[in-house]
Amino acid sequence: MKYEIIVVGGGHAGCEAALAGARKGHKTLLVTGNINNIADMPCNPSIGGSAKGIVVREIDALGGEMGKNADKSLLQIKMLNNSKGPAVRALRAQADKITYPKEMLKTLKSAENLEILEELVKELIVNNGRCEGVILEDGSKIEAQAVILTTGTYMKADILVGSERRREGPHGERPSNYLSDSLEKLGFVLKRLKTGTPPRIDKDTIDFSKTKVENGDNVYHTFSFDLKPKYDIDKQIPCHLIYTTSQTHKIIKDNLNKSSMYGGLENIKGIGPRYCPSIEDKVVRFADKEKHQLFLEPESLYYDDVYLQGFSTSMPHDVQEEMVHSLPGLEKAKILKYAYAIEYDSIYPTQLKQTLETKLVENLYSAGQINGTSGYEEAACQGLIAGINASLKLEGKKPLILKRNEAYIGVLIDDLITKGIRDPYRLLTSRAEYRLLLRHDNADLRLREYGHQIGLIDDTRYQKFLKKKEDIKLLIKELKQKKVTPSDNEFLKKLNTPEIKDGMTLYNLLKRPEIDINDLSHLLDNKYNNDVLEQASISIKYEGYINKANNEALKMNELENKKIPDDIDYDAMHNLASEAKQKLKEIRPTSLGQALRISGVNPADISILMIYLKRDYHG
Repeated sequence: MKYEIIVVGGGHAGCEAALAGARKGHKTLLVTGNINNIADMPCNPSIGGSAKGIVVREIDALGGEMGKNADKSLLQIKMLNNSKGPAVRALRAQADKITYPKEMLKTLKSAENLEILEELVKELIVNNGRCEGVILEDGSKIEAQAVILTTGTYMKADILVGSERRREGPHGERPSNYLSDSLEKLGFVLKRLKTGTPPRIDKDTIDFSKTKVENGDNVYHTFSFDLKPKYDIDKQIPCHLIYTTSQTHKIIKDNLNKSSMYGGLENIKGIGPRYCPSIEDKVVRFADKEKHQLFLEPESLYYDDVYLQGFSTSMPHDVQEEMVHSLPGLEKAKILKYAYAIEYDSIYPTQLKQTLETKLVENLYSAGQINGTSGYEEAACQGLIAGINASLKLEGKKPLILKRNEAYIGVLIDDLITKGIRDPYRLLTSRAEYRLLLRHDNADLRLREYGHQIGLIDDTRYQKFLKKKEDIKLLIKELKQKKVTPSDNEFLKKLNTPEIKDGMTLYNLLKRPEIDINDLSHLLDNKYNNDVLEQASISIKYEGYINKANNEALKMNELENKKIPDDIDYDAMHNLASEAKQKLKEIRPTSLGQALRISGVNPADISILMIYLKRDYHG
């Protein structure tokens, strides 16, 4: 059998990679251990969240599937940080754990150029430094021009509960036991990581009167720019908020030695996620806090499991019972599925290029948790980029490399390949220097052009996008031309804004914080949809800040445009600090901008590097 692209693993990264390759017209094979676990959600039943929700919008803008699939399967949706500035707003949805994978599998099966094979990959076929296919555990060989690894948490996966260690995947499946060895033989540095999940509770055994209801928003939202809302706003399923108690903390402290991560097991090498710690970690690291918030989240309309968000643990089952019963409303709760931690192998991500192709083996790409990230959204966006770049390389075209001022996806990939990881990487708004530019509302304006250029956004969607851009221009032009005069002061008084003595354009009036663009819509000649109104309003109200961010990004991009040749000899630069030399040789940055972001490389080292480039490369 021979394919153009083989994708190994059917999680969120694998689905996006396979669909990107197939939609680009390449004969693609998706190899997965269990077809029923495609697009599975083994951890929290949600899509989006702070920064992550913006990534889902970026995936959709480029022509990926996650946003559309989330819109088809949500139970509840809300805009986070709605009372704050637009830079930190992001959608978060509770997704149905049955519907989400079912809809994704339907999409995969209906895709042209895509086949699905239920098998495990044992090793890679590599000749002369080039990946040419895979060998399955049954010994079968499948050839391909490019291979994308999206193995998630399955490489040498161990489930950890108390003093028990079991070699298995999240649902008790057979893990990938041999692929790690194949990668190590090829020279890859692997890293052991850990993540966890909380217990699932029987909904009928929870006393919800002791909880605080958290409803979805009363306005419609979608992740996708192309779909209309598919849910009934009045039938969203609520979540509920509770807090840990002093009794919870006492139980955890008294039993720390029984936790897999605190003495229950020896030889734990995996490092857990810093920004999504276990409840044991929270109690130990934040000993001054009297309580920690937890959310009771519905998993599906088809069964009654409730996800106890924020309560990940690797305690033995009997201790988990005590811990759960110490929580308000859960005194008589029945645990349907016990919590566990999972330890697995990953690739150290500085071994990747900006395209997500590996430096060691040509035509081998990796995406998702194998690269040291956590989260469905981080995985999906990497899968999309890997699928796009593998396709573009087959076509002999330039790769898609998103800059840090263009997308959170660009921030994530640059952080991984430039800084590496210590623990599973989670995307946060604070990681982006230009977060005012990387907003929820403008993801299509930033990225849809790329999506069309690479062939994942069809002409119909592209024309709709161009009309939106034109409408925004038209609206801004109209706001600059139309004026209010002193005769309108009675109207201004009703808006609780100061009166005027001379004429003022609607454009300048809109800069007043108390003025909403909808207050002015009746003064406009043309009708505009809400997306256009929002986009114009944000660009006007935050004009100064946006211009400043754009200017800063331009300066940084000047350094990004100063390329560093592949064959540069860092050993010949005798004035470079030894740590800088070691890091530059390891990461081999492609530009001065990337070099500047490497931990251990300081401005003095960059100055030396610039002098060397000017002297020897006439740069």
